[in-house]
Amino acid sequence: MVTMLADPAAVREVVGSFASKLKPEAVLIEASTIGPDAVREVAGLLPEGVTLVDAPVMGSVDRAAAGELSLFVGGDADDVMPLLEVFGSVNRTGAVGTGAALKLVMINAVVNGVALIGEALALADALGLPEEQVKQSMAASPLAGIAGRAFAEGAYFPVRLAAKDVALAADAAELPIARAIHARLTAYPDATNEDIGQIVKYFRT
Repeated sequence: MVTMLADPAAVREVVGSFASKLKPEAVLIEASTIGPDAVREVAGLLPEGVTLVDAPVMGSVDRAAAGELSLFVGGDADDVMPLLEVFGSVNRTGAVGTGAALKLVMINAVVNGVALIGEALALADALGLPEEQVKQSMAASPLAGIAGRAFAEGAYFPVRLAAKDVALAADAAELPIARAIHARLTAYPDATNEDIGQIVKYFRT
């Protein structure tokens, strides 16, 4: 069984509704982005003999459709590796919860990076630089990867989920930049359901 839900509360509610019905030797693959503490809470809901594998993913709908997601997999996943590999590349991270931990690190870096691309373009606007010139310079620099995500077409990771992930990261450590970016992400109600890349235009207004 695989769960991939929006936030820790949803995962606890859904798993709690069926956990008691799982048979020994069943495997629950938890693919939501909920952080390691919530993953361990979910593990505590499962009957003895049921295995929890945490396997959050990196990648939007375009990479999902192509089977090119990146999975961060914690726990005893040997029996479910053939299934996990259908979705993309698998990075075995260690014990249960380590996949969730690495996902928070990675998604926080991506979301914060996209926001900073938006701020960089706002600076370029203020300095009178042509947008295309700035984009080309970014593409030829160490910023290429994150700029590519900021300007990607066909990708969809809504701002509301990005804000949730940044909040999870900021609750796990002292991250003043993440907290500042979370405040910006939640400051634009119209952006809630847009792809995270669209936040760039709000930063420039």
